[in-house]
Amino acid sequence: MTASGPPPVDGAPAADAHQAPSRRAAEDHPQEPRRIRAMFDVVAPRYDLLNDLMSGGVHRLWKRRLRRMAGRPRGRGLALDLAGGTGDIAAQLAAGGWAVVVCDPSEGMMAKGRDRRAGPRMRWVGGDAESLPFADGTFDLVTIGFGLRNVLDRERALAEMARVLAPGGRMLCLEFSRPAPLIAPAYGLWQTHGIPRLGAAVSGQPEAYRYLVDSIRAFPDQTTLVAWMQRAGFVDVSYRNLFFGIAAIHGGTRSVEAS
Repeated sequence: MTASGPPPVDGAPAADAHQAPSRRAAEDHPQEPRRIRAMFDVVAPRYDLLNDLMSGGVHRLWKRRLRRMAGRPRGRGLALDLAGGTGDIAAQLAAGGWAVVVCDPSEGMMAKGRDRRAGPRMRWVGGDAESLPFADGTFDLVTIGFGLRNVLDRERALAEMARVLAPGGRMLCLEFSRPAPLIAPAYGLWQTHGIPRLGAAVSGQPEAYRYLVDSIRAFPDQTTLVAWMQRAGFVDVSYRNLFFGIAAIHGGTRSVEAS
């Protein structure tokens, strides 16, 4: 069954999943929400171009894999693309029959996406992953592509994803991960020297792309993310490495016994 339009966005966020960082620690953190929002607002005009240049277009293949793993619409056919930015993943889901809400903290990123990819099966909503503006059990699918590492409290965000999923709903997370030892040295050199220079040359924002490298290196490995998802309430959690583990797609299901 497919939905005829995007889902509603009313409802209150869940209570804290666990204790958040102190206010001072949060304000100084690289993933502090206002910092992230401002950074992506600035890089939005050339964000998609830089993704293509820095990955040689490979990120598009990874996102297509995510789309295939999402499958055909089920339930009410409602999907949330969290940290959806300019909507490239959401557009693929919509083309496959899903009614999609793109939720992102950066209005600049979503404005760029609306200009390029707006359609009747897509809706754009500002919001943070740690406090989603949707009612419990709203969606049948939640996707997040290269966004979880930009969240301050990642386990809370995962709990929020589980909250807004209907029982039996699926979550898919595409994110940078830990590469295999065979390619780790070469990849490390590209991170250190290639990404910041290319990002600075094309966007004029060197700090944003130094942050990108730091956030990739600080993000936990594949098995740690599996454990986080399980603690958040997902079952049948697994992952697939992409390009020797440079990235990975983690998947999990909200238990049908969840209340």
